[in-house]
Amino acid sequence: MSESQLWNDVDDHFADLLAPADEALAAALRDSDAAGLPPINVAPNQGKLLGLIAGIQGARRVLEIGTLGGYSTIWLGRALPADGTLITLEYDPRHAEVARANLARAGLDEIAEVRVGPALETLPKLADENPEPFDLVFIDADKVNNAHYVEWAVRLTRPGGVIVLDNVVRGGAVIDGASTDPGVRGTRAALELIASHPKLDGTALQTVGVKGHDGFALARVLA
Repeated sequence: MSESQLWNDVDDHFADLLAPADEALAAALRDSDAAGLPPINVAPNQGKLLGLIAGIQGARRVLEIGTLGGYSTIWLGRALPADGTLITLEYDPRHAEVARANLARAGLDEIAEVRVGPALETLPKLADENPEPFDLVFIDADKVNNAHYVEWAVRLTRPGGVIVLDNVVRGGAVIDGASTDPGVRGTRAALELIASHPKLDGTALQTVGVKGHDGFALARVLA
């Protein structure tokens, strides 16, 4: 058995045991695939982790940057109370349409709102609404703008809130300071911002599994 196959099998074991799919989650993946969306959703055990973080935070308000087909949105939305709010930002109108249908089927259309457009345009509009601060921000969008997304997350999140930044390992390329890959450069900039920002305290972890060699950063917003 190859090392990567072992990673996949372990992830599958954890998911089957601790994050089993139900019809809404399975259908979200199925319909996303049928619509031609890229297969870059979080893994089931990673989705469960997002839900646990939201629950541990006692989150009432969540912001997600990067919706895709709404799979991670379902995990986050299910962790919120009945009067909770989840705003998720998606660049592609076709992806947003699939996500809205998936969220409605999961019974989350009263909690989750999908806003369409480039996040660096929708985030200022959101800030102009002077919203109640968010308890949790999950960032899983285009990697080149990761540092900008972290900046906006700090601005929109309450003290004590949590920011999760996905896909920070880039297959190990994150350690290459000479990389010309925009995604690597954007991710490095975001991690450097987390390290230097006076209102953030964070760390990053690498993972292996069905998503290959990957990882995420976790940061707490300070008072």
